Amino acid sequence: MSNPDQHTLNELCVLADLPVRTMRYYVQHGLIDRPAGETRAARYGARQLEQVLLIKKWTAAGVSLDRIRELLQGDEAPIPARAKKAGTVEVHSHLYVADGLEIVIEPGRAQLSPEQVREFTRGVMALYASVTAAPGDAPDSKNVVTQKGESK
Repeated sequence: MSNPDQHTLNELCVLADLPVRTMRYYVQHGLIDRPAGETRAARYGARQLEQVLLIKKWTAAGVSLDRIRELLQGDEAPIPARAKKAGTVEVHSHLYVADGLEIVIEPGRAQLSPEQVREFTRGVMALYASVTAAPGDAPDSKNVVTQKGESK
């Protein structure tokens, strides 16, 4: 029975959506850890999968492979934003919160999935509602004032 945390080279390539040639390049150049075993018996684990996914994320952000190697070795300096070039197309989400209050979200640069953007939107709207609510409007208010001005 095979270990679900161990993958062949082909399985790792499918999981990471990368060609075998690219994966071999990454191993040869020390970007991802060498597998356990040799040739067809070689097995890649969760660590290598995590490394490959980080490499994909950082190369998509325009980070050089030399810089990625440094980052994978523990250099935690921030990754600079990719310079915008003429003809670049970006998708932005504009969250209209209220008059004069709009948030621009660039999901790709922020590395947010569509579900995370929706959750962020819900959180911002809930926070705005709680910040702008009058003290007596809070649903969990312990002091409820009746129409006659009496406290309950």
